[in-house]
Amino acid sequence: MALHKIQVFRIFERVWHWSQALLIFTLLFTGFAIRDLHRLIDFQTAVNLHTLAALLLLAIWIFATFWLFTTGQWRHFLPTRKNFVPVARFYIHGIFKGEHHPYTKTYRRKHNPLQALTYLLLKTVIFPAIWISGLLYLAISLGLFDTIPAPGVGLLADIHTIAAFAVLVFIILHVYLLTTGGSFVDHVRPMITGYDEADLTDEEYAYLKQDEPGKIQD
Repeated sequence: MALHKIQVFRIFERVWHWSQALLIFTLLFTGFAIRDLHRLIDFQTAVNLHTLAALLLLAIWIFATFWLFTTGQWRHFLPTRKNFVPVARFYIHGIFKGEHHPYTKTYRRKHNPLQALTYLLLKTVIFPAIWISGLLYLAISLGLFDTIPAPGVGLLADIHTIAAFAVLVFIILHVYLLTTGGSFVDHVRPMITGYDEADLTDEEYAYLKQDEPGKIQD
């Protein structure tokens, strides 16, 4: 295998990533205002913006889920045991000693094993907790499920807030890791241009050169 600069992230993934980031920051900002953790905007404005951002993000995620399964890109999010221990050791220990990252992107797997596991947990545990609790809370505020007792409503709000803090922790770690093992700009550039270095077999290189030349830059 050899390193080549190829299109790792398609245009939809990049638009999805940055629009998702903008909406999640909006949701965190307005959500914390609703919970009275800050008073930079008034309560009703926070509720309206929070609801709008949530519905937009839900629409994006529904479309993204459809795209992932129809294009086969969902396979990149499947965790694997291969190279898991070296990658975990790097983030726990090696990263603080300036060691080289043990994982290189490939044509068939753009995420390292730890990234894949993290994204899978986000998509199957944390995000569903946010959506289920948030949508139920919205339905209650609209007069539906009014038979749910007050403690149950409070539990929904607590689950929603805990899940939101979990997303915030993920964002902090995500941004922090972008500052390690190279320049911040080098880490962010692939999600802007779409191109990054990846290991290709001779067969993969020949296929891209012949059938999808726009996806390879060398």
